[in-house]
Amino acid sequence: MESRRTLEASLTLLILVTSSYGGHSQPVPTLRWNQALVTFHNQLTEEVQVFYTSDYCYKCLFQHLVTVEHNNNASAVVSTKFSLTLEVKSQIRNATLCRWIPTYEEAGHYSVWIQMSEATNNSSCIFAVDKKPNIVYMPLLVAALLMAVLALLFIARPYIYRRCCASKCIKTICCQGSQHSVDNDSADDCEAQQNTTKAKPARLLSLDTFRGFSLIVMVFVNYGGGGYWFFQHEPWNGLTLASLVMPWFVFVIGTSVVLAFTSMQRRGVSRLQLLRKISWRTVVLMMIGFCFLNYSPIDGSLSWSWLRVPGVLQRLGFTYFVLALMQTFWGQKEISLRATRWWNPVQDVALYWPQWLIIILLEALWLCITFLMPVPDCPTGYLGAGGIGDYGLYPNCTGGAAGYIDRLMFGKNLYRYPTCKEIYHTTQPFDPEGVLGTINSIVIGFLGMQAGKIIIFYKGKTISILCRFLVWAAILGISTAILSKCTRDEGFIPVNKNLWSLSFVLCAGCFSFLLLGGMYFVIDVKGWWGGQPFIYPGMNSIFVYVGHTMLGYYFPFSWEMRFQQDHWEWLFQGLWGTSLWVLAAYLLYRKKFFLKI
Repeated sequence: MESRRTLEASLTLLILVTSSYGGHSQPVPTLRWNQALVTFHNQLTEEVQVFYTSDYCYKCLFQHLVTVEHNNNASAVVSTKFSLTLEVKSQIRNATLCRWIPTYEEAGHYSVWIQMSEATNNSSCIFAVDKKPNIVYMPLLVAALLMAVLALLFIARPYIYRRCCASKCIKTICCQGSQHSVDNDSADDCEAQQNTTKAKPARLLSLDTFRGFSLIVMVFVNYGGGGYWFFQHEPWNGLTLASLVMPWFVFVIGTSVVLAFTSMQRRGVSRLQLLRKISWRTVVLMMIGFCFLNYSPIDGSLSWSWLRVPGVLQRLGFTYFVLALMQTFWGQKEISLRATRWWNPVQDVALYWPQWLIIILLEALWLCITFLMPVPDCPTGYLGAGGIGDYGLYPNCTGGAAGYIDRLMFGKNLYRYPTCKEIYHTTQPFDPEGVLGTINSIVIGFLGMQAGKIIIFYKGKTISILCRFLVWAAILGISTAILSKCTRDEGFIPVNKNLWSLSFVLCAGCFSFLLLGGMYFVIDVKGWWGGQPFIYPGMNSIFVYVGHTMLGYYFPFSWEMRFQQDHWEWLFQGLWGTSLWVLAAYLLYRKKFFLKI
């Protein structure tokens, strides 16, 4: 995963400038996906300079793009991933000649003519399209249609099979009366197969499906997401689909902890046995993340010079450890609904007050450290990306207290290509799986535990389960809107996946309750869907995650792409690699092999 992130960082540089002078143009550079070519034609008698800033860069300083001499032209390859604001300045007059927010699209060629306006005797900029851009979303539309056709065929498969089975039975009865006993056997077999498909399993299939769905989206995102911005992480504040997949996975961990540990406690498993299981699982997860997923073939063997201490599995392991401890010591084995008490409507909350007290204290700790801890040369409570953001006043304050704590503890052994590096031009390493964010990782895992308690508490009462899921989603969604002020950058606590801010955790929890509730209704209650194909990787999540991280960038899962001018090959490679891991999980499911720790 880290090697692909490094590749992403190198391929999606915001601006790559190529210039030409004296009217003799250099060869047109080859454009990659998310890039466009802009040629500036200066018809003035003075030299001008072009500056840019990204609209996704909060309060960022304008950066130099290209210098255009008088009566000459210069070209620049610009990124279409983020919208840009361009301005042309005259160094002689120290004035801005024009400023505009262009709409550049992938593979388009554009011209900007800088000239004097005869009507107003002022400088003006005229925008023109030299070559029409690509239809960016065509590959995604084709892929969506193909997957929809495959889904319809999969849905129709049982009905076609039953129809064929029934016709065979009728044909056998009508045409082969002498083999009456065989006919009865055939009919009985068909009926038995139909009844088998209607049998409801005891396992909560929606939970495995939700886990598999979040995992498969994570794998697809790690393969580049086809180069589309909504399948990649936000530069700093904001929310995309890629930002939600890991919180969803943590949410499922919390739900699984409640269901699994409640079952084991009811079977009489001792607390000591549970502690051994918790410790072993935590150590193995953290060691896999630390020792194996740190390896990079480019850098050679494991080296302390580039070693990353935090990581995804390290955070998942520690989060699981805390959640499992809370469930072991303060989890209720049996819950009675018969007694009439004033707090009956909230018994699934009130009975677990020690756990809630721990979570409240942890969140209070996160808030105090984030907003009250002094950070050298940085404003207290700073949540920005640093670099050129905030008018360049705090270039080394990336992440505020969270970044400072990580750099203090781990030095430079952190993630070196944070998402803010591209447009904020940050120089400090920042790890999205850092220490302070782990606190809120525990919080969203605890929200998942609450979902598990609701499922156990109201077992057999579908309406009550779904209503409580909706109530929790509404509470979390409203809280997110208040904290963020329904804006990307101007809220009290912006939604930020890098920091795992409180508003981000609440927002992810809202979507988690909605998705799990919807899957529970469709899969476990109505039986309209069996969870395929997501259920297969969901039941072998450790194998798929570790496997795709270690082997996913070797053939046949991926290859060196030759056509990088658009999204077609990038999207195909991502879907191909993801599909192979789904197929591997399905084959292991058929063999009844499940990798567990």
